[in-house]
Amino acid sequence: MKRLYEPGQLVETTVVAVTGDTVFIDLGLKSEGFVEAADFKDENGNVTVKEGDKVKVYFVGGKNEELHFTTKIAGSKTKGDNSAFENAFKNGIPVEGTVKAEIKGGFEVMLGTTRAFCPYSQMGYRQRKEPAEYVGQHLSFKISEFKNDGKNIVVSNRAILEEQANAEKAVLAEKFTVGMTVTGTVKSIESYGAFIDIDGFQALLPVSEISRNRVTSVADVLKVGQEVTAKIIKADWNKERVSLSTKELEADPWDAVAEKFNVGDKVEGKISRIADFGVFVALADGIDGLVHVSKLNVERNTNLKKVFNAGDVLPVIIEKIDTEAKRISLSTIVSNEEQDNAYEYMSSHKDDDDGMSYNPFAALLKK
Repeated sequence: MKRLYEPGQLVETTVVAVTGDTVFIDLGLKSEGFVEAADFKDENGNVTVKEGDKVKVYFVGGKNEELHFTTKIAGSKTKGDNSAFENAFKNGIPVEGTVKAEIKGGFEVMLGTTRAFCPYSQMGYRQRKEPAEYVGQHLSFKISEFKNDGKNIVVSNRAILEEQANAEKAVLAEKFTVGMTVTGTVKSIESYGAFIDIDGFQALLPVSEISRNRVTSVADVLKVGQEVTAKIIKADWNKERVSLSTKELEADPWDAVAEKFNVGDKVEGKISRIADFGVFVALADGIDGLVHVSKLNVERNTNLKKVFNAGDVLPVIIEKIDTEAKRISLSTIVSNEEQDNAYEYMSSHKDDDDGMSYNPFAALLKK
């Protein structure tokens, strides 16, 4: 009688019952198939499937009406029948094996009683361990080569881990999309930003996206372990790059600029940044204006960083407000003392040019 299933054959079916150490599946026959519950247990020992769940399993073998399936082919279940491994090779079915020893170029892996070879490059994935740490471990593999009726088998643990990572990435890509708000934990802090752990995935919160106020040091505003709520602003799941912004969740201070400032206002602000082309002055939280170098009382080609210091108070006058471009143009204003001195000087020379407006060059010629 022809067998209904071949060893290693993939079957997509439904769980009909979970009882003790056994998961029963629907085969559309008078009898049911079964899978050991251990195949579906997570790292905490909990069975992760329930009645009605769709599952993918592989046929191991059976007698009479008992048909045994598994989520991966274990060497101990093949009883020396390498046809199951050949089927696994042809159909990309995972196999289980134990790393027996480190040998030249990689590892000797036992698939039950069948020997296989796993190259160094195919053991582990992102976080590689020292070779000795793999010896003795029971792991899952994909068969990448099957030759000489199973006498030469090459396996890859990396292929399994890559598939798992891609599956997890697909779930995250569907769950987390651009524009949504997420909550995570600060995993690490760098000079250019902080990495935020979101369901096991690390997204980057750039320093420029932390706050609408200028942040010079990430460590000043964030700590490892701190909970952060942010908005996803970019997501490239193929490259596994996701960017966040906490700044986007803050009220935009530019929305109220028209209520706070007007052209011609004289205000005092602190210098927030010094550039070659001018000095930026903080007028309010998140609002900076620029005093262009041409508006500063300095000689041409002056190194502004030698004249001005961040944090210094600078009296300025607002010349132009562009709310759409989020730019405010400023110019420096003369202090009261300078204004008084100038007035006194002008008054003392008011007759130097016969009633005309004071001309310093004309005054010099008269001397």
